Amino acid sequence: MLKFFLISGERSGDRHGAGVMEEIIALQPEAEFHGLGGTEMHALAPAIPDWVEEAGVVGLVEVLKKYGWFKKKFAETLARIDELKPAAVVLIDYPGFSLRLAKALRQRGFSGKIIYYVSPQVWAWNRGRIPKMARILDLMLCIFPFEKELYAGCGLRAIFTGHPLVEYHRARMLNIQRQSGLIGLFPGSRRREIAKHFPVLLEAAQRMKIERPALRFAASAASEKLAGTMRGMLAEHPVADLTIETGTAAALMQRVACGVVASGTATLEAAILGLPYCLIYKVSPGTYLIGKLLICVPFLGIVNILAKRELVKELIQGNCRPEKVAAELLRLSDDSIARSMLSEGLAQVVSQLSGEGAYAKAAEEIVGAVN
Repeated sequence: MLKFFLISGERSGDRHGAGVMEEIIALQPEAEFHGLGGTEMHALAPAIPDWVEEAGVVGLVEVLKKYGWFKKKFAETLARIDELKPAAVVLIDYPGFSLRLAKALRQRGFSGKIIYYVSPQVWAWNRGRIPKMARILDLMLCIFPFEKELYAGCGLRAIFTGHPLVEYHRARMLNIQRQSGLIGLFPGSRRREIAKHFPVLLEAAQRMKIERPALRFAASAASEKLAGTMRGMLAEHPVADLTIETGTAAALMQRVACGVVASGTATLEAAILGLPYCLIYKVSPGTYLIGKLLICVPFLGIVNILAKRELVKELIQGNCRPEKVAAELLRLSDDSIARSMLSEGLAQVVSQLSGEGAYAKAAEEIVGAVN
């Protein structure tokens, strides 16, 4: 019986982990799964606890505040892998934790395969890590076409498997019309993102409501717990005709006329679903300054990186202000030609990602690596 130990620390990685697990089961019905993940991975394998709510923090400053908690989880994970001796450890994105774990496993003489799914964004920061990764990993599975080229010549086998979200969302697209005058607010899936972004979006909605009283708003919450937090904020800063929905992000992205999306996986999901949107993001000042020093790409959003231009308007840090968000959303809401051109540009970007059968291709590579 093949044992796999999978680790994901974010909601997007949890979806990827579950998708790959389902395909591994199709290839190896007796496969046994352990690790750390979210609700979807846990549903497939009860031995995988859901730790995403606690683990999904972003930024150096934010991680340092939970250093003790992460240190304990790290030690527990190493001990668990030592005990189980899986055929492969599959690390799904989440590079801060995952790459340190891979290094520690190699130092301890782990004899199984260490496979990385969803390449760390070394193209955005610190390409010097690539040779180090080549020494500790057996296989890199990439979801963006340009990533495979980064690993050429370093000794690490890299495969482009396609981006799984393309197939996932296309299979679930709804036959519905976008609702004129309905604006989507997607502030992020983490507590800290809600704290930073939702007050900005509420004030932006207030400003828009003054200028266009007929506008309506729908905000997406990743969980009922986060929805409760957002309802509390809305109660303190009321906006007429604003509803908060839980677990309906993909459907909402297909219903609204346009929207605002926090940087992350959701921006690519919005592109796949054809949503005209602008991108926002705010972090602590310390994290932002460190990021400015490390990041070596001209854009934050993956859609703009793939397009090699600012296809989607980016409102980052100091530019993530209510008046700027309101102005961009009003522009998109008022201008049907601008919305149509943006949707066409998004479709061109998505066409690069070759998403059909992405989870199946990744599972085949993982199973092949241990057989």
